[in-house]
Amino acid sequence: MFQNLDMFKTAMSMARHAGLKQALTSQNVANSDTPGYRAMSVKSFADMFSDSATDFSLRSTRASHLDPFSSMETIRAATRSRGEPNGNNVVLETEILNSVDAKRQHDRALAVYRASLGMLRSTLSKQ
Repeated sequence: MFQNLDMFKTAMSMARHAGLKQALTSQNVANSDTPGYRAMSVKSFADMFSDSATDFSLRSTRASHLDPFSSMETIRAATRSRGEPNGNNVVLETEILNSVDAKRQHDRALAVYRASLGMLRSTLSKQ
């Protein structure tokens, strides 16, 4: 009956993605004065899913695929037009916006999780 709880998997994936985004933003801010540092970002959560996918189950193509911190393929160098003379392209205003976006995404993931848990509890209490 409760073998396929995809909403919980989706909420967990969204929260992990938000955590990775926040970690990269923190790393960018920490290296904002490092000469030659290139700002990093992660693809959006919506881009992680293809339009042709019919299910949201986790698919692993290699051992490090499900661990976002060990696989650097999801992380790409941010392309920004403005750069400093020392080769650094971190823009603190952009990083602040990225941080706020990561928090909103994490809050959204928690809201999905709480709503799914509420539906599951109400289903179980009626049986």
